[in-house]
Amino acid sequence: MSNEIAPGLWHWSVVHDHTGSPAHSYYLAGERVLVDPMIPPEGVEWFAQHGRPEHVLLTNRHHDRDSWKLCDAFGCEVHCIRTGLHELEGRGPVTPFDFGDALPGGAVAHEIGAICPDETALHFAAHGALACADGAVRWPGAGPGLTFVPDFLMDEPEQTKAALRRSYAALLDLEFDTLLLAHGDPIVSGGKQALRAFAHGTD
Repeated sequence: MSNEIAPGLWHWSVVHDHTGSPAHSYYLAGERVLVDPMIPPEGVEWFAQHGRPEHVLLTNRHHDRDSWKLCDAFGCEVHCIRTGLHELEGRGPVTPFDFGDALPGGAVAHEIGAICPDETALHFAAHGALACADGAVRWPGAGPGLTFVPDFLMDEPEQTKAALRRSYAALLDLEFDTLLLAHGDPIVSGGKQALRAFAHGTD
């Protein structure tokens, strides 16, 4: 079921057909912005009560998920970092953005890189939230802290982990308390502390 984790900020998870694992999605209802969306468990009809989405923001090229179905249903504009556009060719129209750009919903795109060139964090200052892609995850049953994806998904695991920690440490001056994860339940309160512990290797 979809849950309002903060005023106007909704979360749900749906098992992804390709991975067999839950994929986590978010909707900023007032801004009409989806992040890394799967269709909600209640179906597209859910939006009749919570507002028709207008924009989809991707934290990396792999997270288009159900974007194209939602684009067909609502005419959403899909936004992806420019370095990830090659993956999306032929799937549907995409609006590119660059790191540092201001995006719909008041988001600002920050470079994470390391695990892939298009790894992005999206900062929603008005919601005090930071959305992460694949660089920091929470696996079910693995405890409350953040961790990395398995080593086999990284070309050079130790170097990649060190680079990810540096990238997240550089974002700790941003104002946020909520961490929106593409893989794992969001950390609604204490997200910055969790990311700090992860970035400094003290988690």
